[in-house]
Amino acid sequence: MHSTPDPLMTPSEAFAAIALAAVACDGALDAGEAQALRSQLEARTPFRNATEASMGALFDRLLSRLRQEGWPSLLATAIAQLNGPQQETALAMAAQLVHCDRIVQPVERDLLNSMAALMTIPPQRSAMILEVIVILNRDSLAG
Repeated sequence: MHSTPDPLMTPSEAFAAIALAAVACDGALDAGEAQALRSQLEARTPFRNATEASMGALFDRLLSRLRQEGWPSLLATAIAQLNGPQQETALAMAAQLVHCDRIVQPVERDLLNSMAALMTIPPQRSAMILEVIVILNRDSLAG
């Protein structure tokens, strides 16, 4: 099931919407997740040059949509705005955000699986991206 592009959502907004859905899908947005969200976006164009006011306005709009539509609908709308390489990056970023607190809730797994299913990239590629993020976040030196 692929959504049609939303003329009211730009690719940049879509990317931010996916990041927000990744950290908020479990119903909680703690300080660590908010910081991870911010750092993931601030490292990227066009967010690195955005003002506090414009970022605040963007997240106000996206939070409103998230509350009205729910994360599955917001996610489907956002993914439809992105091309293949943008989808790959958005999936990797969302997976990284889901793993940032070291606890992956079932709803967070559902979000990542939903993303992979909605994307136009090949399923093997999505699976590889998700696997690499799991490996990256594995605490392999823990006793």
